[in-house]
Amino acid sequence: MASQLLILNKKQIQQKIDRIAYQILEDNLNEKEIVLAGIWDRGYKLAIRLERVLKKISGFKLTLLRIDLQKESSKLVAKTDLDESHWRNKVIIIIDDVLNSGKTLAYGLGVFLNTPHKKIRTVVLVDRSHKIFPIATDFVGLELATILKEHVDVVMDVDGEEDRVYLS
Repeated sequence: MASQLLILNKKQIQQKIDRIAYQILEDNLNEKEIVLAGIWDRGYKLAIRLERVLKKISGFKLTLLRIDLQKESSKLVAKTDLDESHWRNKVIIIIDDVLNSGKTLAYGLGVFLNTPHKKIRTVVLVDRSHKIFPIATDFVGLELATILKEHVDVVMDVDGEEDRVYLS
């Protein structure tokens, strides 16, 4: 087994989520409704966590949306659990756990490009800074300089395991 270096523990992950939620609130003070679009599966888990915090601190109507992507495909193959009427003319926040090359977020963005929206923002828990797609993240929990052969793993809501982020 490869060695693992703990980057964020359970408490630190929650602190990052709380901070991101407040940043989302500040960026959308005049909005009534926000769509949290989590990329399955860990991005969706992060979206659920953000939804919990935003419900406590804001008056937004929140819509939670799941994006399923075929990440290994060379073209956009995606589906959502809600139809586009749920995000039309609204603020959309695309959420994933780790930004590596930017491909997953680019594909997630592609889901919304043919529908009018107010604005689209992106959230990642960890940004590795190895982008090959022109993707910028708006809200980031942790920026981390890594080498390409290193891997960032996010463990959240896994039975029998404590939440953590580690480098291997």
